[in-house]
Amino acid sequence: MERRTQPSTGENDMTGTTSAVQPGSEMQALKARLKATWESGDYGVFARYLEPGAQVFLNGLQLRPHDRLLDVACGAGQLVIPAARAGIDATGIDLASNLVAQARDRAAAEQLSAHFDEGDAEQLPYPDASFDVVSSLVGAMFAPRPERVAAELLRVCRTDGHIVLGNWTPASFIGGMFKVTNRHVPPSPLMPSPMLWGDEAVVRERLGAGVNSLHFERVAYPFAYPFGPAEVVEFFRTYYGPTNRAFAALDTAGQAALRADLQAHWTAHNSAQDGTTRLDSELLVVRAVRA
Repeated sequence: MERRTQPSTGENDMTGTTSAVQPGSEMQALKARLKATWESGDYGVFARYLEPGAQVFLNGLQLRPHDRLLDVACGAGQLVIPAARAGIDATGIDLASNLVAQARDRAAAEQLSAHFDEGDAEQLPYPDASFDVVSSLVGAMFAPRPERVAAELLRVCRTDGHIVLGNWTPASFIGGMFKVTNRHVPPSPLMPSPMLWGDEAVVRERLGAGVNSLHFERVAYPFAYPFGPAEVVEFFRTYYGPTNRAFAALDTAGQAALRADLQAHWTAHNSAQDGTTRLDSELLVVRAVRA
């Protein structure tokens, strides 16, 4: 079986909390590959089945009509579009140009005033204190330099504003899915595990003195598909960038082995008995007040 090391978005060394300083060319190459990963598949299609959980997360932001919202790693606008429908001054930013284009088209079709930018969570193109609420739902956690992400989230949020993050935990179903994938396609050594954003102690260290208060809540994020685990794996392979790229990195035998292991993971956690797929994945919701 052919095995290739790719810049994965899954588990890596769970002991480190920040990425090591890397030569600029290596990091830029990694970031280019990550951008290509998230532009693969079609996250706009993929996220449709995640909308119920996204709506619950959005409701938890407790936005007020005059709030300025920034959603970092916004995908195709899963939070920004419904926020704009409610009259919120909402902005989204994402690394993937095709998803930004989708989000803009969705907003235009509904004649919403939502604004979308293509950009990097590690270098947000906004002035200091530009937003009342800064959010990211399983998005910013996948940037390769978390210390820079944390600094940017804090920088663009006004004093006494709110930062709200939803991050997969290391022990979550999705954390386990990435572990399965990484047995076949090892993650890049240039970045710490994204799942560390689901570790409360690590989040405290990263946000540090930049916040006045920090609250954590572990919630069950629902996954529900009208087809069985084998079809779910194929759905992820087709539409979810990291899974799409993992399969592309393997030869035919390697793909068959990865498919079998992922199907076993989904089957083992599936609570449905009617040919569909239903399960929950643990999400750490982080609520911080900017100092």
